Amino acid sequence: MERPRGIVVIALIVAAEATALLVAAAWYGYELLTNAPVLSFAGAVFTLGLLLAFSAWLYAVAAFLLRGRRWTRAAALVAQLFVLTIGFPTLTGGVVLAGIAMLVPAVTALVLLFDKRVISYASRTGDLPPAL
Repeated sequence: MERPRGIVVIALIVAAEATALLVAAAWYGYELLTNAPVLSFAGAVFTLGLLLAFSAWLYAVAAFLLRGRRWTRAAALVAQLFVLTIGFPTLTGGVVLAGIAMLVPAVTALVLLFDKRVISYASRTGDLPPAL
């Protein structure tokens, strides 16, 4: 079965979101190392770990989405809902460019996730090689 363009677009959006989280983690880690004031050092390290873990998770979702894995649609959907949860208040809070930069890709991915070709491609069973 040929990979639909919608899958590629969704995977690129998810990979871009993972890259944004990785950049945020790098910035957060830099600030942590340069002795930026924090209320709890352990909490700051935990937050850094979460940023790195979510970034790795989104990279995995993007890679396995291109392979047509079933679970990736749900993971991409939840990720886009989280982005909408952050993007909408950002937009209405006056940070328009950042809000639009979050909302437009998330809405695009959400629409494409329900395209029949994407659903068909990401719902295949039996013909896929093992994930690991």
